[in-house]
Amino acid sequence: MAHRDLREFIAAIEKAGELKRVPFEVDTRLEITEFADRSVKHGGPALLFERPKGSAVPLLINAFASEKRMQIALGVDSVDEIAARITDYLQMKMPEGIMGKLKMLPVLAEMGSFFPKIVGDGPCQEVVLRDKFSLFDFPILHCWPDDGGRYITLPMVFSKNPTTGKRNCGCYRIQIYDERTTGMHWQTHKQGADHYRKLRDEGKVTRMEAAVAIGADPATMYSSILPLPPDLDEMMIAGFIRSKPVEMVKCKTVDIEVPAQAEIVLEGYLELGELRTEGPFGDHTGFYSLADEYPVFHVTCITHRKNPVYATTIVGPPPMEDFYMGKAIERIFLPLMRLNLPEVRDISMPPEGIFHNLILVSIRKTYPGQARKVMHGIWGTGQAMFSKVIVVVDEDVDVQNYSEVAWKALNNIDPERDIEFVHGPVDSLDHASRLANYGSKMGIDATKKWPAEGFTRPWPDVITMPAGVKSRVDELWRKAGL
Repeated sequence: MAHRDLREFIAAIEKAGELKRVPFEVDTRLEITEFADRSVKHGGPALLFERPKGSAVPLLINAFASEKRMQIALGVDSVDEIAARITDYLQMKMPEGIMGKLKMLPVLAEMGSFFPKIVGDGPCQEVVLRDKFSLFDFPILHCWPDDGGRYITLPMVFSKNPTTGKRNCGCYRIQIYDERTTGMHWQTHKQGADHYRKLRDEGKVTRMEAAVAIGADPATMYSSILPLPPDLDEMMIAGFIRSKPVEMVKCKTVDIEVPAQAEIVLEGYLELGELRTEGPFGDHTGFYSLADEYPVFHVTCITHRKNPVYATTIVGPPPMEDFYMGKAIERIFLPLMRLNLPEVRDISMPPEGIFHNLILVSIRKTYPGQARKVMHGIWGTGQAMFSKVIVVVDEDVDVQNYSEVAWKALNNIDPERDIEFVHGPVDSLDHASRLANYGSKMGIDATKKWPAEGFTRPWPDVITMPAGVKSRVDELWRKAGL
């Protein structure tokens, strides 16, 4: 069931025993981060700080930081349900005959419900502030000791492709410089950065409009982090997840639509070519990303709901809230990966790999060299191009069991033969790469080697106990009182 807004989601996780209210004052500088970090590391609840220091606006954090809360957020008993729906649509074929077409009508009608719905007004504009406002009125966190300042960490940043006019929504951290000015951390590979470059290079205008929404229904918030192809509308994907369209309302001062049910909206512009030092920032790698030059966002208007709730997150040494969000992406996007790589059985991104440093892949191997084909296929797919290390194993290996992967992979490889190095784009946050955004990646073929791959020695079997013996010892085990 789709949640209408953030408030419905808060009520749902509270009813499920997944939320703890903190009624006393806690400092937005470091203290809330420490609360949130301890909670996620120990399997604790989401936290609603009712009195964050220096603000009258309550703060929600760790709302997605468990498997249970991700299920509640996406309205499912398992995120695999969404993957199954994707598979159904991918397998849908053009029907034959009038009866077949009639049977398709409900499916087509459902597809129509994914598209965003433009409405005349919405709760996000119950209060409109065109002057006498300050970003410091909101409980924006100073997350870690050496951060360059306070950061909005869970924004939905909306921009338009200047060529196609299509909307993009991304989640980019925003450093607060003063009451009305922020940084815009558009990494070079992101769509927002691409829109900015296109406008700048065209030279027809001097400003780029943008809007930042904070807090909405959880499926809409979640859609902003999804690694989608360019110009695929995140709001349409949110509609698919919700099985209900996202209501969008036009901003008051810029030609951009935002979710009508959002809690807070920042409207403004970027002066093309204006850069300012942004960072350092305690990042999801567990290290500080270094200060660098990024575009500047000027806030010209703030709209918000009456009595808004400020939704935020923290990142840092894993596992953190983003691990649970990333794990859901892993499950949801598996059917899409199989479109190009049908031999893939499963994938896993361990938390220590922080998404782009390690991907474990199991495949159904049917021809020599297939593991390497899969590696290069992943490196050629969207943001998976950043994958620093890819380990490919046979389908009988459970890639969700990291101990099993390490055991079998380390036994199966001859390092010189089975490790391949390539060069290409790397994540902007990779502090170890030789250059910013460019470096090396490693693929490891840990599958069983075949004679057709030049392996002529016998390959040993894994040690197992016969089922009959195990069954007999089950009885004896109980008899022994063990």
